[in-house]
Amino acid sequence: MLRKIFLLICFCLFPFAANSQNKDMVGVSFAPLVEKLLPGVVNISTVRTEPLSGERADITSANDYIRNYFLQDDGGMTSLGSGFLIDPKGYIITNNHVIDKADEIVVTLFDDSRYNAVVIGKDKMTDLALIKIDANKSLPFVEFGDSDALKVGDWILAIGNPFGLGGSVTAGIVSAKSRDIDAGSYDNFIQTDASINQGSSGGPMFNMQGKVVGINTAIFSSTGASMGIGFATPINLSKFVIEELIAKGKVERGWIGVKGSTSTQNISLSENEIFTGGVIVNSLSENSPAAQAGIEAGDIIMSIDGNNIADVKSFSRRIAETKIGTTVILRIWRNNKIKDLEVQIALMPDTPSVPKSHSPEIPNGYIETLGLIVGQDNNKVTVNEVLADSDAAAKGVKAGDVIRKFDGQEVSSVEDIYSYISYAKAQNKIDVTVEIMSDGIIQTLKLNLGA
Repeated sequence: MLRKIFLLICFCLFPFAANSQNKDMVGVSFAPLVEKLLPGVVNISTVRTEPLSGERADITSANDYIRNYFLQDDGGMTSLGSGFLIDPKGYIITNNHVIDKADEIVVTLFDDSRYNAVVIGKDKMTDLALIKIDANKSLPFVEFGDSDALKVGDWILAIGNPFGLGGSVTAGIVSAKSRDIDAGSYDNFIQTDASINQGSSGGPMFNMQGKVVGINTAIFSSTGASMGIGFATPINLSKFVIEELIAKGKVERGWIGVKGSTSTQNISLSENEIFTGGVIVNSLSENSPAAQAGIEAGDIIMSIDGNNIADVKSFSRRIAETKIGTTVILRIWRNNKIKDLEVQIALMPDTPSVPKSHSPEIPNGYIETLGLIVGQDNNKVTVNEVLADSDAAAKGVKAGDVIRKFDGQEVSSVEDIYSYISYAKAQNKIDVTVEIMSDGIIQTLKLNLGA
């Protein structure tokens, strides 16, 4: 049976499959709009002299054979992608995976003129990159729109460089918003049925006013070819990143040192007022701004500066996009009471600290309560060893298994597991639900916390 895979568009290797949806386009023409937009979209080719390693873990599949197939890269190859000019000076936005590890980047404009580009900055967390060409002339560019204003069912246009064919235009609708495809912490994709294929990565998605509302990033497919399910990073999520890259060449995000999960608890504030949402604090980094401000594990963070928090991702984004050094007021719920605390935003560290094991004889990554020793590779946590007398061993967990979720929460680091176990213990839980990937099969197991 074919397994469904998320593939970064730039590296799709199978032939094109046409969009199966037929649209009634009688009396409708996008030609005037396309004529205006095409000059602002560019084609990007890159050359690498060294092969990529297995670091390209953002191409995911439950099947190791399929995943390794897409990771084949002997170096010296040319990859094709897309991008778009954001000002007349030659600044171009594209996906990070289009230009990552490239030794040479060549940009081809709509008039077929070619220029070497330099990397100004890139951000792996959102898969965005900013490059620049020097054309010695004023260049046509596109403008940003408001992706939050998009509605499901709205028409959109996607322009890119599929299969190196040059500026190609496809039309579709917004199929869904705020899609989470397990690509990272900032998943909030726009889903569309507009045909998107290899080489379209980094290309713009336009609304009917000719404004960029998304950056084409990924497709969902069981074959590697377009199946009418594509994903674009919303431009509103990207604006902060783009501004940081232009100003600093890198993205500096705010941080307060909280590990949390979305709260499902209804908080009764009065007879007629119930609060839903918020973020449960699972753990805090030692000496972090949150810890210094008096935040405690078990607190529910309800709002930032009076703005209610819906879930953990919106909370993380709000903190990350707050200027370093700013003091914010977090409203928390603790012991059935509201409390307001001032927290100063700090710079997010490059490598968040991981809790150390309790004994120097036990390696880091020892999960005592589950009888597991785990390791971390990028955003993947893998089981290295299972203690013979543990509940995990009895349930069939073995070395090489990948831990994907813990009590419904995504796991991307060893620290996540420590945090989730601490919270589970605070709730007096006896068992926890763990989702693992074992030999290409996803399994959900109930494991006893033991100690």
